[in-house]
Amino acid sequence: MKVLIVDDEPLAREVIAGLLARHEDMEVVGQAGSGEDAIELIRAKQPDLVFLDVQMPGCDGFEVVRALELDPMPQIVFATAFDEHALRAFEVHAVDYLLKPFSDERFEQSLARARAVHAASKRSELAERLMELVASSDVGRPREQRFAIKSGGAVYFLDAEEIDWIEAANNSVRFHAGGKRHLMRATIRSVEEQLDEQAFARIHRSTIVRLDRIRKLVPQEHGDYLVVLRDGTELRMSRRRREELRARLPC
Repeated sequence: MKVLIVDDEPLAREVIAGLLARHEDMEVVGQAGSGEDAIELIRAKQPDLVFLDVQMPGCDGFEVVRALELDPMPQIVFATAFDEHALRAFEVHAVDYLLKPFSDERFEQSLARARAVHAASKRSELAERLMELVASSDVGRPREQRFAIKSGGAVYFLDAEEIDWIEAANNSVRFHAGGKRHLMRATIRSVEEQLDEQAFARIHRSTIVRLDRIRKLVPQEHGDYLVVLRDGTELRMSRRRREELRARLPC
């Protein structure tokens, strides 16, 4: 796995680099001492795993994650001396949260989690490539009109026209339909490929929305937009998706 270390304290970076050096499958591809440098390095190096300090001068760890908008995103392990950030770390789908000072054993547990997620991601990626190969050999295949969702031993069929919006949830996707939520084991990319591209649009690396559910677009600071649905749900739209979506909506 390619690993990037981000911490404003050189000694903290050295500690993590030393622990990683014990593992042949971990390759440190770079280190950053600030959030701004981290964003630049992550985009350039495309690491699989990032050890990211939360509290840094200027751009903090959470701002780094928000600024990336990569697909796929690297795995994030937050490392900080402040435990009050733990809940926020998992809200942004961090793989783990290391509270400084951490033991070698605790660090090893974090690496084990990262390896497991990485392996699952690779399997999913191979499956997606196979699906793409099958799809390319059957151009006339109709788009998916319903999804089979397993729930409590039963199978629930969700029609595509019922879906309001979809979000990525670790190695699954969550369908939002009529105020209800349905979880299915899949990647958001594989689901997107099955949807009618005339009816749905990707507005963020982790969000797909049904176009006829959009009520309005609200401009925010720095060129960002808020997508407001008919039921009042507010979704963030990344800047690079903005023009594509505006072109597909009626004036």
